[in-house]
Amino acid sequence: VQLQASGGGLVQAGGSLKLSCAVSGNINSPNVMAWYRQAPGKQRELVVRILSGGRTTYGDSVEGRFTISRDTTKRTMDLQMNSLKPEDTAVYYCAAHDLKNQNQYWGQGTLVTVSS
Repeated sequence: VQLQASGGGLVQAGGSLKLSCAVSGNINSPNVMAWYRQAPGKQRELVVRILSGGRTTYGDSVEGRFTISRDTTKRTMDLQMNSLKPEDTAVYYCAAHDLKNQNQYWGQGTLVTVSS
């Protein structure tokens, strides 16, 4: 299984970006897909996760601004990020957790930079 994240870039505060994660290979259901981020000098943190059944959990700092979606047919997961703030600057990673065999998979990360 491989995850490929894309869509990062430079945006001004208040702007929007959309990240995408493409999955190749097979992940069993049930599973969890998620976006994490790691800012310079900080620990990696959960941004949002979505279960295979569609239930979502957002981090407090992004609730109401970010929206996760997944297309199981296309094997993609998107993160729409609106009202971006400088503190959203980080490397964003997509991840998948196969709940059947407990394997975890990570994408390579995509950099999001929000200028003030």
